[in-house]
Amino acid sequence: MTFTSPSYLELSRPQALTPSSRYDSGMDQLTSTNPATGERIAAYETHGTSDVETRISASAATFAFWRETSFRERRELMLGAARILRQRVSNFAELMTREMGKPIVEAEAEVEKCAWVCEYYAENAERFLAPETGESDGSQAFVRFDPLGPILAVMPWNFPFWQVFRFAAPALMAGNVSLLKHASNVPGCALAIEESFSDAGFPNGAFSTLLVGSSVVAGLVADPRVAAVTLTGSEPAGRAVAAEAGRHLKKTVLELGGSDPFIVLGDVDPVAVATQAATARCINSGQSCIAAKRFIVEASVAAAFEAALVAAMECLPVGDPMQRGTRIGPLARADLRDELHDQVGRSVAAGARLLTGGRPVEGPGYFYPPTVLSRVEPGNPVFVEETFGPVAAVTRARDAEHAVELANRSDFGLGASVWTADGERGKTLAGRLEAGAVFVNGIVKSDPRLPFGGVKRSGYGRELGVFGIREFVNVKTVWIG
Repeated sequence: MTFTSPSYLELSRPQALTPSSRYDSGMDQLTSTNPATGERIAAYETHGTSDVETRISASAATFAFWRETSFRERRELMLGAARILRQRVSNFAELMTREMGKPIVEAEAEVEKCAWVCEYYAENAERFLAPETGESDGSQAFVRFDPLGPILAVMPWNFPFWQVFRFAAPALMAGNVSLLKHASNVPGCALAIEESFSDAGFPNGAFSTLLVGSSVVAGLVADPRVAAVTLTGSEPAGRAVAAEAGRHLKKTVLELGGSDPFIVLGDVDPVAVATQAATARCINSGQSCIAAKRFIVEASVAAAFEAALVAAMECLPVGDPMQRGTRIGPLARADLRDELHDQVGRSVAAGARLLTGGRPVEGPGYFYPPTVLSRVEPGNPVFVEETFGPVAAVTRARDAEHAVELANRSDFGLGASVWTADGERGKTLAGRLEAGAVFVNGIVKSDPRLPFGGVKRSGYGRELGVFGIREFVNVKTVWIG
């Protein structure tokens, strides 16, 4: 399939509504640093005002005809993107590992998951967005789901491919086009994703990467050609983007931080569940919004669970993320390791008991060992704050009722899990937990087939599933007399 869309150079006329200084981030380069060694990998020239203007203009022009393409045409291209991901899995996985330290086996799995989400929406988008008949006083009424236009995606570094594809696949299949402002420490990944869509045959402007600093984001949100914004990241970043979008009356979807509870009831084998707990905490070296962080355990099994959790955490190999046996790689940046260590120190000072870990690993790179804190009470820093690294906080609950109360005593509400021998009891408790997703006897994860998102300070809106593809469409009523 060949598209004869205008090139970027043909679309480089800045609009009068956009001041020339709006896209000047004051940065000449974005630098990739290997967090396992602290060594610089590469530097990338940032996009200046004219480059950004060219790409936004191309995006707007491409939307004018991309929205008219058929689902069959979009499907063919999206399946092509899935094929490219699988063909280049080794290269993409190594790129992720070099830029942000993800263990290589997890990086390979991330690329495969991106291919899956492309295939899922390629096969289901037309059904999800099929017009729906409604009742009215006219001769006919129905609801259409029409695309909005260029969607700005502000994405984080911790899942540098997955976070992008889980937005881009449904957005493109819905007839929108995408502008990516990726995290500044993964510019190589950002460009590789753009290349993937281009090589799959998507037209210029359908998916564009903007190599800019965070200071440019407000200008991008305000640009009249940008129709809506999605952000995955920190709570402060979400507040800033939502405020700017609100000023310009633009739709937003926010997936922010989490402090997910992992509830262990007294009717389970605490040793078996502790093995699952260590995995749930240390996915992506603990740098995941939906990693379990607060382990709320019924008192009757708490001692056994804590001992087993310490043993399981201490068995996780820490080291070079390029080695296939490594389970815990480095944190992505030095400041992130310093912040995590500060949280551990403040928590111990506030009364938590350090059972294992708790000191940065000496030597090059930004490594932090698997760490377990017990006797963590509400108000303790690791109970209140999101911890982004392999630190598990254990809080004892009197019973199941108290466990739910403790779980909900958080400003966050992204994911939660309940571990019990009674599945029906687990379903009942799931209905009372304040979270966007609750898993009973399973580790919280995202799945293309299921909606994903949070409540409270974890954000709003949904990605994935049928709800995700309908976030960035005009739900249009058509009435015929």
